[in-house]
Amino acid sequence: MESRVIVGTMSGTSADGVDAAVTQITGQGLDMKAQVLLHHYQAYSPELRREIFAFRNDEVKSDFLARLAKLGRQITLATAAAVNQALTLAKLESKDIAAVAAHGQTLFHGPPDSIQWFDPALLAHETNCQVVSDFRRADLAAGGQGAPLVPFADFLLFRHPKKNRILLNLGGIANITWLPANCMQERVLACDTGPGNCISDWVCRTYGPVEMIWDVDGAGAARGQVSHEVVDHFLEDGYVALVGPKSTDGPAMIAAFERALALSKHKPEELNDLLATAAYLTARTVYESILAVAERVDEVIASGGGTRNKSMMNWLASKMNPTPIKLTDDSGISGAAKEATAFALLAAATLDGIPSNIPSVTGASRGVILGSITPNPSV
Repeated sequence: MESRVIVGTMSGTSADGVDAAVTQITGQGLDMKAQVLLHHYQAYSPELRREIFAFRNDEVKSDFLARLAKLGRQITLATAAAVNQALTLAKLESKDIAAVAAHGQTLFHGPPDSIQWFDPALLAHETNCQVVSDFRRADLAAGGQGAPLVPFADFLLFRHPKKNRILLNLGGIANITWLPANCMQERVLACDTGPGNCISDWVCRTYGPVEMIWDVDGAGAARGQVSHEVVDHFLEDGYVALVGPKSTDGPAMIAAFERALALSKHKPEELNDLLATAAYLTARTVYESILAVAERVDEVIASGGGTRNKSMMNWLASKMNPTPIKLTDDSGISGAAKEATAFALLAAATLDGIPSNIPSVTGASRGVILGSITPNPSV
């Protein structure tokens, strides 16, 4: 059986750094299997993280183009550093790698427009590897949302002959994949449910002390009180009630939260109350979305940084009870590496000339081959 190694990389909407998953992939097409040989995380510098959020939050000034070009280079060099360090730790060389899969950094997502910013030619130069990138654009061209794309990997890795499963990713944005028992690919449903960590992280950046980047373990949320008035106004804002296919982005969710705060007569003012409201809001919107797409759910399998927010997970568990919530780690797929692994599988499909979007998920008119291939310039 054919085997190849692809380094999948991912930087999500939380914009905290780059995950690199050195992934051994066997088989082709819908028979592909993935084994993570090594996962490495490369944090963005505080300066780079601030610059990303400046672009995502419309804080750029007259030097826009120069900053944009520099930002793309910095994101690419951070990705290259993650890949090269991962290969060193895995005791592999660039000649051992079929490709690097690189999603880039999302600066804007509002279908049919989307920007994943970085330079594939620079990454190919820095790693001496072929690069597969720009995964959203072909699906967008076919009328799809360009997201979520991970359900292709969810289907390959987690479908079960007897169990109805929800795959949940709690990144900056939360998304779910519905895999009914004995699932065929055309029965897969998925969507962005709304906020994951993005509102909680925004609360930390906006109302917390300078050094506060996120609510570690959901400890602040655990000490706060939920404003159900804010939650109700957020739910009335519209996104959760939309029928899929649908996708969203962090700035849109933050703006909706700000509107909900403005409409509330008794808005929370304490940091911990804001964090509690943000965490509960994520759990509530995930739960509402599961009810909208799924029939009887046997288990939820979760991954992403939000799984470390105990308050968020406890609220979700109480709503899903008695359905158990497990982690992808329990199935042998590192939660930290899961999305990067998914892009390694997407890149393998690109190299094989196999469509890897799922029209029932994205709303595309047809299945299309995703990604653009940038050759290794050293060959």
